[in-house]
Amino acid sequence: MTPLASQVWLAVPVAVPLAAAGVHTAFRRRALSAWTGLLSPCAVLAAGVVLARAVLSGGHPPSAFRGVLRADALSVWILLVVGAVAALAAAAAPAHLAGERAAGRADAATARRYQVLVHAFLGAMCAAVLAANLGVLWVAIEATTIVTAFLVGHRRTRASVEAAWKYVVICSAGIALAFLGIVLLYYAARAAQIPEAQALDWPVLVAHADRLDPAVTRLATALVVLGFGAKAGLVPLHAWLPDAHSQAPAPVSALMSGVLLSVSFTAVLRCKAVADLVLGPGYTRTLLTATALLTLALAVALLLAQRDYKRMLAYSSMEHMSLIALGAAVGTPLAMSAALLHIAGHGLAKTVAFCASGHVLQLRGTTRIGRVRGLLARAPGLGTAFGLSVLALLALPPSGLFASELALARAAFAARFGWAAAAVLLLVLTAFAALAVRTAAMLLGGVPRVGAGPAASGAGVALQLQPAEQRLGVPPAVAEGTPQGPYRPAGDRPGPARLAPGTPAVPVRLGMAAGLPLVLGLAACAALGVAAGPLTDLLSAAALPGRP
Repeated sequence: MTPLASQVWLAVPVAVPLAAAGVHTAFRRRALSAWTGLLSPCAVLAAGVVLARAVLSGGHPPSAFRGVLRADALSVWILLVVGAVAALAAAAAPAHLAGERAAGRADAATARRYQVLVHAFLGAMCAAVLAANLGVLWVAIEATTIVTAFLVGHRRTRASVEAAWKYVVICSAGIALAFLGIVLLYYAARAAQIPEAQALDWPVLVAHADRLDPAVTRLATALVVLGFGAKAGLVPLHAWLPDAHSQAPAPVSALMSGVLLSVSFTAVLRCKAVADLVLGPGYTRTLLTATALLTLALAVALLLAQRDYKRMLAYSSMEHMSLIALGAAVGTPLAMSAALLHIAGHGLAKTVAFCASGHVLQLRGTTRIGRVRGLLARAPGLGTAFGLSVLALLALPPSGLFASELALARAAFAARFGWAAAAVLLLVLTAFAALAVRTAAMLLGGVPRVGAGPAASGAGVALQLQPAEQRLGVPPAVAEGTPQGPYRPAGDRPGPARLAPGTPAVPVRLGMAAGLPLVLGLAACAALGVAAGPLTDLLSAAALPGRP
C-alpha cells in the first residue's frame, strides 16, 4: 500500500464519523434521515476490509501521520468488529428513535443530539483502535468516556443522570490510573535512551523491550491493567457498567457492551505485549487470571440475584469480558484466537440482545423481569430474536461463542491451566442456568389480556390497538396496560372502538425496520460459529503475541 493510500484508509474510520457528527450539528433546522447513521459504520467496514488486505499481503504494516495511526492484524480485526456492531446499532436506531418520539420522550433536537454523540463515539473508538502511540490511545479512550456520558444520560431522568455521573467518576478514576501507568512507561523508555518522539509508540517499545527497566514496567503494567480494565468492565472498578448499560438508549448499550469494552481491553493487550517481553509472561498471566476469575465470580453472583433484564445483560458482559481476559492470560496463539473470536461473537450477540431489550422496554414499559411474561405469544418475532440472542450468549451452537469457548477450554488445558479452566467452567454453568431461567420466564406464558397489566387501573379504562400500533419500529406498540410515555385512556384519543378488559391482546408484529438488524446480527453470529471464512488468516495473524 502506498503512503498516500495508507493515510487515506487509516484516516477514514476516524474522519468520516467525526465529519458525520459535524454535519448533524450543522443541520439544526433541517432534520436528516436517521438512516444516514449507516454511512459511518459502512465507511469503517470498508476501511477495515482494505486495511486487512494490506496487512495480510505482507510487508510493513500501513502507518500514517508520522506513525500516530497504524494498522496491524489486531487493530484491523477489532476495527471490523467495531464496524459490524456499529452498523447493526445504527440500523436499529431509526426504529428505536421512532418509538421514543412517539412516546413523547424525544423530539427532533434529541434525535439530532443522539446522532452527533453516536458518530463522535464511533470516531473516538476507531482512533483508539488504530493508535500506535499509547498517549493517543489514552486520549481516544478518555474521549469515549466524555461522549458516552452524555449518551448514558440521554433521557435526562434521575436514574440516567445518576448513572452518567457514576460512569464518569469511576471511569475517570480508572483512566487516571492508566495515565499514570503510561507515564511510567514513558519514563522507562526515556531511561532506555528511546527518542522522546517515539517513547510511547508501542511498536518501538516492543522492539526495545530488553532495554526497559523491569521494576518500572511491572508497576506500569499493573496500573494499566487496573485503569483500562475499568473501562473493560473488569473488577475492581466495574460498578459503573450495570447502571450505564441499563440507562443508555438500547443501540448505545449495544455499542458500549459490544465494542467499547473490547476496545478498552485492546489497550491492555498492547501493554501486555511490551510487559511480556520485559518481565516474561508469568507476571501478566497471574494478573489477568486473578482479574478474570474475580470478575467472573462477581458477575455470576450478581446474575443469580438479578431482577432487571437490561442489568442482566450488563452482568453477562462482565462474564464474557472475564473469559476474554482469561484467554489473554493464557496467551498462546490458540487462546488469543479464541479471545478475539469471542470478542466478535459477543459483540454481535450482545448487540442483538440489547436492541431487542429496547423494543421489549417500549412494548412493556418496564425492565423488571417479573413483569414481562409471555413475550413469545405477545410479540413472536421480538421474543424469538431476544431468545435466540440469549442462546447465542449462552454459547450454544452454532453461535460463534460456542467455537470460541471450546477453543479457550482446549487452550487452557493445553497450557496447563486446567485448574482455572475447571473453575471457569463451574462458574459459566452457573451463569448459564441463571440466564436461561430468567429468559425463559420472560418468553413463556400465555397471551396477555387487555387490562391485565400493572398499569391497568379498572374496568372502565382500556387501551386501543390501532393497526400502526401493532408493529414495533413504528409509533409505539402500546399493549396490554403497559403504555409508553404518559398514560392516555382510549377515550382521550380518536380511533376505533375500545377493547374491553379481558380481551386477548393482539400479537405485536416486529416491523422490518426493527427486525432486520436483529436477523442480520443473529445470522452473522451463527456464520462466525460455523466458519470464519476469509477472516481465518486475519484472526491467526492477530493472535500472534507481541507482533510489532
